[in-house]
Parts: sequence; structure tokens; C-alpha cells
Amino acid sequence: MRIKDERRSAVYDDELHLEAYRFEGIVQPFPAHFHEHYVLGLVERGERRLSCCGKELPLRAGDLLLLNPGDSHACEQRGGETLDYRSLTITQNVMRSLSEEIPEQTRSPAFLPMSCATASAACDFRTLHELILSRSREFEKEEALLLLLSRLFERCAPPFAAPQPPRGEIDAACAFMQRHFAERITLDRLCRCAHLSKSTLLRAFTREKGVTPYRYLEAVRIGETKSS
Repeated sequence: MRIKDERRSAVYDDELHLEAYRFEGIVQPFPAHFHEHYVLGLVERGERRLSCCGKELPLRAGDLLLLNPGDSHACEQRGGETLDYRSLTITQNVMRSLSEEIPEQTRSPAFLPMSCATASAACDFRTLHELILSRSREFEKEEALLLLLSRLFERCAPPFAAPQPPRGEIDAACAFMQRHFAERITLDRLCRCAHLSKSTLLRAFTREKGVTPYRYLEAVRIGETKSS
């Protein structure tokens, strides 16, 4: 049942392909439900008790709510203030496309089921939301969306784990250094041998061997000097 003083509005952005909602003066509870899309929400006023994925969370002014598709959630009012709330709904296909624009965000996009309470994130969200509601056509709007998502993935997503290269590629790098230890070996040359990028080779090699490629090469050279 809608209360007389409630105000609700929605704007679909045909450039970003997402929808922005604005709710003001809400008092009704929302029973358990889930969405097939992502929901990003900002509490502007009021307090709610959120049940999400088996956890109880308080929602207060300034909190961002991050929901993945399929996250079951419910909420009800706490205290005397009504709820003022902004939200964005983003389909799975659109979120997947957006995540491809974010460096190192190569996994399927997912948030920890939680609220994210930082003043900077709330400000970023509000700026983006107002640009959508005002039907801005400037690229500032897309920039704001990508900046917001990149910060939220960094702070409020499961730890990023880079794909693990096959051990054979690290073994190939070791064998190359063992064969060519007497020559001048560059990182470019080593990467071509291992078929890995520089950053991937350095991280994977150090994780696998416990030393950097150059320290490994030094050890090979010292070993060969002692045996000769």
C-alpha cells in the first residue's frame, strides 16, 4: 500500500543501458525477494534493517547497498524517519560489458553481499545518479559510472585472483636461463620464451619459485661457476 507522501520516480538511460530509481518518504517493509539484475543503492535518509543472504545488516544514511543477481534480501524500517533512497539497476549483460572496461576485472563481476559505507563512494554514486536523472548526454556520465564501478570492485568484491599460468611456462623460462646463462638475457627475451607478459611472468615466477627470474638466473650462474 502506497503512503500519500511517498514519491517514486524512474529514468531509463538509453546510453548507459541502465535504470535509475528515486524513492522518497518510504515506510513500507519489503518482504524477501531477489532480482535477476544487479542493484546498487544509496540510503539518503532513514534507517533500515536488511536481511541478505543469511546475514543481518543495518542500513543508515550514506550506506551503499550492493546486490548481485539472485541475492535474496528483505528490509524493514527502523526508527522514526522515512526512507529516502536512490538505486541503479544493471542487467547482467550490461554489467559484464562494463567490467571488461575495467583493468584486471576479468572474472564474472560479483560483489560481497554487504553495504559499503564510505563517504567517497556515496558521493560518486550520487553524482552519477544525478547525471542520469538530469538526462545528461555528456561523456562525464559514462566516466562517472566506470570510476564508481572500478572503486566498488576494488573495495567491495571478492579478492581478485589472476589466472594461474601453467607450470610448464615457468619451467620453460627456467630451462631457457639454464641454457643461456652465459649470454645477456633480457626480460623481453625471457617473456617471449615463456609466452607470458612481463607482469604475469614476474608474479607467477616469484610465486612458483620463491625468487624473481633475475635472482634465479644469478643462482644458475653461481652454480655453474662453482662446478667449472
